[in-house]
Amino acid sequence: MNGPRSILVVGSINMDLVVQSARLPTPGETLIGRSISEIPGGKGANQAVGAARLGANVSMIGRIGDDAFGGRLLDGLKSAGIDTGGVRSTEGSSSGIAIIGVEDSGQNCITVIPGANGLVTPEDVSAAEALFSAADVLLLQLEIPLATVRAAIELAKRHGVLTVLDPAPAVTDLPPEMLEVDVVCPNESEASLLTGIGVSSRTAAEKAALALQQRGATRAIITLGDQGAVFCDKNGECGFVDGFSVHAVDTTAAGDAFAAALGLKLAEAADFRDAVRFACAAGAVAATREGAQPGMPSRDDVEKLV
Repeated sequence: MNGPRSILVVGSINMDLVVQSARLPTPGETLIGRSISEIPGGKGANQAVGAARLGANVSMIGRIGDDAFGGRLLDGLKSAGIDTGGVRSTEGSSSGIAIIGVEDSGQNCITVIPGANGLVTPEDVSAAEALFSAADVLLLQLEIPLATVRAAIELAKRHGVLTVLDPAPAVTDLPPEMLEVDVVCPNESEASLLTGIGVSSRTAAEKAALALQQRGATRAIITLGDQGAVFCDKNGECGFVDGFSVHAVDTTAAGDAFAAALGLKLAEAADFRDAVRFACAAGAVAATREGAQPGMPSRDDVEKLV
């Protein structure tokens, strides 16, 4: 295809407060951390930055607060080349905050305070309909109200836009129509919550992916961290892509890098298996870097690993 593809992201915009320590504390334990950083994040914004860094034309719909973080978050999106015409500042609200603990192994735990993200409305989506008509792919997550995500799915369908749902954070009572998307791509724990199938093996991951298709998704992917990903295509045929061996530093945004890269390759009409492999490589590269948006790889970074 000629020229960069157009990707629209409807989702969350957070400031990540990242605490580094040798290991994560156990319940009731107090640890001395090594450092704390303020880094722009949020699953929606991460995926937007990830897609832009890979070479897509990206627009975003979301909300920030009218606090000090809000201006910094908006500037960060603009500096990444993202069209922020669909991002609204919400009077009297804080911006979204994520408190992230990261241990030396790269593993993390995250607490999210939605702030303005919880105020993104279906009306925000309909007001930006022109962005849908220009998009090739829509990227969605679940850090904004479900009614707004549903409205975005419906509007994308009306405009023939391919929909990719990263169902995180997962909910057990997700309305069935929320899974009526072109691609759904949860990780193991999210897939387990959505389907009730414990994803402890590749075979179980295939069962979970097929269950997601039975609930409405055209194609399904279960990401398995550094082990790779299981995928099932629109014909119900499943396959597996091996992961990439890297030294993980921070896995916070590996899933967001995966979704961004997947969306880009699908917008380019790539073979589904190739798109999943490219996405796995993007997630692996992101895991080798600290911070969510700063860790998003370029296309060259990903292609070198592939």
